[in-house]
Amino acid sequence: MRTFLWDTLEAANIAWGALKSSKVRSILATLGIVIGVMTVVLMVTIVAGLNESFKKQFAFIGSGTVWVQRYPWIIQDDFFLYRNRPRLNLWDYEAVKRESRLAAAVSPEVDMGRPVSFESEVIDNVWIVGTSDTYTETGNVTPEVGRFITQQDYESHRAVAVIGSEVANRLFRNRNPIGQSIRIGAHQYTVVGVLTKMGTSFGMSLDNQVIIPLGTLLKHFGRRRDLSIAVKAIDAGQVNDLKDELTGILRRSRKISPGKPDNFSINEQSQLMNFYNQITFGVYAAGILIGGISLLVGGIGIMNIMLVSVTERTHEIGIRKALGARRSQILRQFLIEATLICLVGGAIGVFLAWRGGIIINHWLPVSMPLSVAIGGTFFAALVGIFFGLYPAAKASRLDPIIALRKE
Repeated sequence: MRTFLWDTLEAANIAWGALKSSKVRSILATLGIVIGVMTVVLMVTIVAGLNESFKKQFAFIGSGTVWVQRYPWIIQDDFFLYRNRPRLNLWDYEAVKRESRLAAAVSPEVDMGRPVSFESEVIDNVWIVGTSDTYTETGNVTPEVGRFITQQDYESHRAVAVIGSEVANRLFRNRNPIGQSIRIGAHQYTVVGVLTKMGTSFGMSLDNQVIIPLGTLLKHFGRRRDLSIAVKAIDAGQVNDLKDELTGILRRSRKISPGKPDNFSINEQSQLMNFYNQITFGVYAAGILIGGISLLVGGIGIMNIMLVSVTERTHEIGIRKALGARRSQILRQFLIEATLICLVGGAIGVFLAWRGGIIINHWLPVSMPLSVAIGGTFFAALVGIFFGLYPAAKASRLDPIIALRKE
């Protein structure tokens, strides 16, 4: 074992000396590896960053919640297949609330954009949500100050509002918003609570919203609006069973004859994730393909340069063999030389991908786990072993007598 390690270290030292003696050639040999590793690693870091970002974006949706809506979230067919669907209504909501046995919470939702004002302060296009008291469970919202709308608020159509933290900061600044009267459109609402800060999702601020009782919204802003029914499962593992149950309830409520298609859609988080994965898979595959081609070209270039190196150093190989060097030692020397070229190229490629990721992070989220950096460098070393094997084998098989005659 000690002899093997000593021989390997000696071969590595000789290989490093050979690379330093031909710096330009060594640099040119690494370029293909650098480009290939940089492309692959950068693509992996971008996709990893997007995955992390999208998981955070989807977190507010909740994996155990589904939405019964007029349209599907992802429309891959002709939109005209859905345009004539009747709107969901409160009877559908009541049917789901009354008949579902797998739902932990059910809430109706109608949303719209309206300006919100307090005294001289005005915020344009605030997200207004009309819902019920159960929205704290289905919408994953909690009041930080004050309270949420109650069942009495919902049933009595009271003009009360729970506002997002951004709305509170912009309208009231350092004043206490609880009990103050804000105007939504032309109507006055009393603020009863302020939501905990939620951040952004898909570029939209979740704190720029106002929640009011659904009946109040319909009374003040009209009833011809698309209603959504949010349903949270008792157990997140029973979402598929819940969807089957909701399908049966809605088909009965909407009097859909057997054999006719549903005139509603049941949407969930996994649909968006699957669609996102389809998109990123193509981008990821294209990046890996381009990087793979660069590594292939770089590997062929290294093989070519190593073959030239073997030819140039034929006399040296003959002397070493005449002095007792075994075939395995010659093979190891040239194999280590090819591997070193690729290791250096891989390390440079990983470094450039890391620096490029810092720049790209201003526009797209990126994430480079340590495993990706190590994996990129290790893969580059494998490329060196694979493409350096033939030149190394050729060098080890040289006849020392013929090699010594070579000048």
